[in-house]
Amino acid sequence: MNVTGASVSEATNHARHETRDIVLPNQTEYVSQIAVDIGGSLAKIVYFTKGRTGGRLHFKKFETEKIDDCIDFIATLLQEGDHAPQHHEQQQQQQAFGADGMAQPPRRPPRVLKATGGGAHLYYDKLTANLPGVLVEKEDEMDCLITGLNFFISEIPYEVFTYDEQDQEPMQFETRLATDIYPYLLVNIGSGVSILKVTGPDTYTRVSGTSLGGGTLWGLMSLLTEATSFDEMLDMSIKGDNRNVDLLVGDIYGADYTKLGLKATRIASSFGKVFRMGHPDRRGGFQAPDIAKSLLFMVSNNIGQIAYLNARQQNVTRIYFGGCFIRGHPITMNTLSYAIKFWSNGDMKALFLRHEGHLGATGAFLKFRPIRKARHSFSYSENFIPAPHDNDPSKVYGVLEDTNVELVSDQVLDDDDN
Repeated sequence: MNVTGASVSEATNHARHETRDIVLPNQTEYVSQIAVDIGGSLAKIVYFTKGRTGGRLHFKKFETEKIDDCIDFIATLLQEGDHAPQHHEQQQQQQAFGADGMAQPPRRPPRVLKATGGGAHLYYDKLTANLPGVLVEKEDEMDCLITGLNFFISEIPYEVFTYDEQDQEPMQFETRLATDIYPYLLVNIGSGVSILKVTGPDTYTRVSGTSLGGGTLWGLMSLLTEATSFDEMLDMSIKGDNRNVDLLVGDIYGADYTKLGLKATRIASSFGKVFRMGHPDRRGGFQAPDIAKSLLFMVSNNIGQIAYLNARQQNVTRIYFGGCFIRGHPITMNTLSYAIKFWSNGDMKALFLRHEGHLGATGAFLKFRPIRKARHSFSYSENFIPAPHDNDPSKVYGVLEDTNVELVSDQVLDDDDN
């Protein structure tokens, strides 16, 4: 893979919560492999398409319970790849000659599916049975996470950002691609949470984790609300007011608890008001959006505090949050950022990624061939600053989608985007 000049596509035809393509203007060869990261809740796919100039990495996700749909999608991609003109051109260029000097039929590049995550083992037989002729290669989940994250940190401009609603512009992109990125902490929030300390490209240790992750939120939301998808649950939480469900410091003291630095608005007990004595109709007296926001705060605050404690113990100040739990959701990002900033007195930084849910799948994809190392600095738009936007945190994902940060030259992309 040639990642020189790689950038996030800024085309405006992406649906909300969909992950943006990555443009690879200098990848001239067709890339036949596909990668899938199958977790407990979601299966994530990364695949390549060739354009007239360069190509693109695409990102797709399915609920794991719909694994058959995921496999059908992979099968369709493989069929389309077999008939791609660029694929046949590459086969012809790889034509072999026998010992007698006579031309032999062109060799077909192996069709490879890189699979990682727990589902790579759980569904291995199903993958091989439904994808005949495809070599399914399992890759270690944690290795892939680190490989994918290092790729995004060091090679993709305007990928990493911070989010803090206390700032005039809540979302701030990292202004330079990282060159000295170690050590750091990766808090990968999937169905559960794994926390990894990374000290080098291939050196890491799983230092902690928790069972209270995205699967916890999804499960409790399913029990307590009528939401049918994770995105619907996140959207529901935007409309909610957790003060109708949570017991706050102000509900106990009537004001701030200044001696301990606790504001009246701080949550003293998640869902604490549900169990108040004499509350009429406990079950029917609470609204689903309020419950959704309380649950989101509960899980996010817990993850944020565990992340801080591990970062402090490991003497690390940069904490990357990955996994499909986040989804560019402003409440989640602000809660995690606030927790890290509050407990560390501002000494640590919570960092988010535009492709946070596809770290493992991207790492698996890159395991097929070594990456041709790029610049570790911007090739284009050296002084770029994202356009200002209003402070409505609900639009933070819109900012990610709409900000004009195209970093490849116009002549390279003209053919691909038309």
